Amino acid sequence: MTQNQQNSYIYGKNPVFEILTNNSKRINKIYIQKNFSLDNRLKKIVELAKEHKIIVQYVDLKKFSEFFEPKVNFQGVIASVSPVEYIELDEFLNIKKDGYKKIIILDGVSDPHNFGAIIRTAAAAGFDGVMVSNHRSCPINATVEKISSGAINHVSIIKTSSLNSSIDLLKKQDFWVIATQMEAKQNYYEVDYTDMNFALVMGSEGSGISKTILNKADFTVKLESNFESLNVSNATAVIVYEAVRQINTKMKRK
Repeated sequence: MTQNQQNSYIYGKNPVFEILTNNSKRINKIYIQKNFSLDNRLKKIVELAKEHKIIVQYVDLKKFSEFFEPKVNFQGVIASVSPVEYIELDEFLNIKKDGYKKIIILDGVSDPHNFGAIIRTAAAAGFDGVMVSNHRSCPINATVEKISSGAINHVSIIKTSSLNSSIDLLKKQDFWVIATQMEAKQNYYEVDYTDMNFALVMGSEGSGISKTILNKADFTVKLESNFESLNVSNATAVIVYEAVRQINTKMKRK
C-alpha cells in the first residue's frame, strides 16, 4: 500500500470514536472485523455511524490486512476518512479567541509517534495550534491519528512553506517565540509564559532547531540535565505543562 493510500484510513477504537464524535464528516466508511468481540466502545461506534448515516461493513481480518500490515493492532475497527485539513497561518490568526494564543512549532520533527503525541499534548493542554512546514515534516497518517487519540480533531494544524517567514509574521502579531536549545542559559521553568501570545519551537532529535530560527527566538530555554534523555514529544510535554501550570496559578490569584 502506498503512503497516500495509507493516509486515507485510521484504525483503533478511540481514534475512530473521537472522529465520529467530533468530525464525522471526515468519515467515508467504517469497517468492523467479523467475529470480533463487540465491547461497549465498538457498539457505540456502530450506533454513532448509523446516526450519521455512515456505512458500516463487516469484513474478515484478511481484508484489514489489505489496508495495513498484519502486525497493526486494529482493535476490530478501521475507518476510511478524508484527509485532515491543514489551515494557513493567516486563517489561524483570524480565528477569534478570548485571551492569549499558544502554539507549538515543529522544526524537522519527522517521527509520526512524536508528531501524534505532540498533537495530543497540545490539545490536552489547551494550545491552539501546531505548526509544521511543507518540508522536513511528518505527514498526517494513520499512525499520527492513532497516537493523537483523536486530539487531531481539537487543535488547528497549520502548514507553511516557510517557518522563517511564518515566525516573522507571528512576531508582527505580538507573539513571543520560545525555542529550545541545550546551550541556553535559562531553564524552561524560568520563563514567564503568562500574559502573552507565544510559540514554542521544538526541533528534531537529530539536528535540533535550525540556526536561522534560533536567531529569531525571543527566549531560548533548556531542559535540565536529567531530562536530556527525553525524546521531543516528552520534552514538549514538560515545557507545555509548565506553561499551563503558570497560567492556571496566575488565574487563581486574580
